[in-house]
Amino acid sequence: MNGRSMPSRLVVLLAGNPNSGKTSLFNWMAGAHQHVGNYPGVTVEKKSARLTRDGVEIELVDLPGVYSLLAASPEEAIARDEILSGTASVVIQVLDATNLERNLHLTAQLTEMGVPVAYALNMSDEAARNGLEFDLERMSGLLGGPVVPTNGSTGEGVGALLASARLAAAGGQLCPSRVYYGADLEEVIAAVASQFEGDDAVSARRRAIGLLDGISDPHAPSGAADLAAREAARLEKRGGRPLDVQLAEARYGFALGVVTEVARGTAHYVRCDRTLRLDSLLLHRVWGLPLFVFLMWIVFHLVFTLGEPPMQWIEAGLGALSDGIRAVWPAGTAPLLQSLIVDGVIGGVGGVVSFLPNILLLFLAIAFLEDTGYMARVAFLMDRLMHKMGLHGKSFIPMLIGLGCTVPAILATRMLESRRDRFTTILVTPFVSCGARLTIYALLIPSFFAPRWRGWVLWGLYMAGIAAAIGVARLLRGTVFRGEQAPFVMELPPYRMPTWRSVAIHMWDRAWMYLQKAGTVILAISILLWALGTFPRHPESGRHELAQAEILEYTAIGRIGKWIEPAIRPLGFDWRVGTALAGAFAAKEVFVAQMGIVYSLGSASGDDSDSLRQTLRLHYTPLQGLAMMLFCLLSAPCVATIAATRRETNSWGWALGMLLGMTAIAWTVTFLIYQAGMRLGWGGF
Repeated sequence: MNGRSMPSRLVVLLAGNPNSGKTSLFNWMAGAHQHVGNYPGVTVEKKSARLTRDGVEIELVDLPGVYSLLAASPEEAIARDEILSGTASVVIQVLDATNLERNLHLTAQLTEMGVPVAYALNMSDEAARNGLEFDLERMSGLLGGPVVPTNGSTGEGVGALLASARLAAAGGQLCPSRVYYGADLEEVIAAVASQFEGDDAVSARRRAIGLLDGISDPHAPSGAADLAAREAARLEKRGGRPLDVQLAEARYGFALGVVTEVARGTAHYVRCDRTLRLDSLLLHRVWGLPLFVFLMWIVFHLVFTLGEPPMQWIEAGLGALSDGIRAVWPAGTAPLLQSLIVDGVIGGVGGVVSFLPNILLLFLAIAFLEDTGYMARVAFLMDRLMHKMGLHGKSFIPMLIGLGCTVPAILATRMLESRRDRFTTILVTPFVSCGARLTIYALLIPSFFAPRWRGWVLWGLYMAGIAAAIGVARLLRGTVFRGEQAPFVMELPPYRMPTWRSVAIHMWDRAWMYLQKAGTVILAISILLWALGTFPRHPESGRHELAQAEILEYTAIGRIGKWIEPAIRPLGFDWRVGTALAGAFAAKEVFVAQMGIVYSLGSASGDDSDSLRQTLRLHYTPLQGLAMMLFCLLSAPCVATIAATRRETNSWGWALGMLLGMTAIAWTVTFLIYQAGMRLGWGGF
């Protein structure tokens, strides 16, 4: 009851699909008190009744039977307007238990209306005769409201249904939105919703979805309508089908997920034999998770196996470009400008761009698995495991998005209704290796490990990040965020063979973001780091006998590296690695750029025929390379992630706590691994 007293008057709206038994239940509840008329301005019939239960006056309104709330027909418009009018205390949705999946499509929309909802599982006796049983407690948790079995023919359950509706209204708990529309759509929904500055979060999300679904909103800001129109056109072009179809697919995925979780028995459902056969394998309690892990290992193995040749071609092209610039550059003319172009831009940005094939392959694989519907099954599969380990089942979705970039992953935590679950997920998602970290792995793994081990090492790093996230989540849920976890609805869309157009667009969008970052943020930071590695100039830098390393140590970046070296020396890092780690705080890819810059500037001959990986192999051991990757995996994320955390938690305390906490974890784990390796004789400096 949340401390709220029972109101003296309630307005109860009865909603449901046509032929769901809604009117029969209304007749049982209303008895002789019902009144029949028309809604103002239309010929649609309006049934209502006034009755009293335990001193509470109840106005019961039977809404027109609808399959949707998209306002495509007068009935749908009336049902939607009544629900959004603000007069409703609670909505009772009547569900046909013999056709539950179809009825839950309306449920998916009702949960976005921002009102308390109770559910009548009607015709449950007929479903039982057909061999169907339902887990009512689980169903209630998934749908966000009480579920009462009813029989419209006999009136069985009507009293309990009214009592449950009264309690739901008195509790004041709004039914939270239960549908996740996918990473791309959720990002667009959030962007459009941000235009409704005067609305609360629930209303802004509902109105944003309405605009994307084609519902007219005359009071919407012009910016919201224009943005929705542009994004709808873009998503339709990408997906190859209308946006309302894409939204409907997500809602039917929600419906299928609920049915999968709560229905038990032998009745025939609309799920096709192929889906059942695939799910029997992919969702198997024993084999499902190992199969997922094996598929991820194949992905990581292919990232290196197929990505190696084009990566070498890009490296060779960049080397030839550098050599060509040096060859045609007039001797003694503007040496600093030559160094800026060759060492700063090509050595920094070029080093990052060379790993584009690995990025493309990873995103290609993930996009393919997402579009087939498999990744939704993985969320289903991971639900129980993640609950045991302190994470909400839905937390898998932001963590999956985090494979691309942590910032949208943190924004995606808005789908979690509970503050505890949302904050926990925000704080642990940065442990998942993003695309920026992949560039670091793509540099260091081939530098120190033989080809047969590269897939295993990359797989191990991703698994280590997930293990760290789980460990921190358990710690947070056992201390700071104690409490019950909200239930998780599994969205299970039908299996489909993705179009190569859709997969290619997903892959290219991620790759283009990566290239844009390389051409803007990383370029600027590379130039800054080049300047810090060039100035101040050593007074005797013209002497040939003076070591280039000594000249570099004299510069600002060298002094910064020397200043932080005592703190990182126990981890197996020298001052050069320290400068790269400092730059990586702006963007993780800068680690690669800075290593390229520092070794270009520190080369006495200026001969770049050896690749950066070969150079690293000469200066460091595999143990040190592993330590670098572990530290980059576990350490504080980029500054954009910190900013996103501050925005989503509305607190600098949580953002700085993430920064300091992850840095401490990274230092401690890397120290233990490196020192243990040294004691085992695996080598170091």
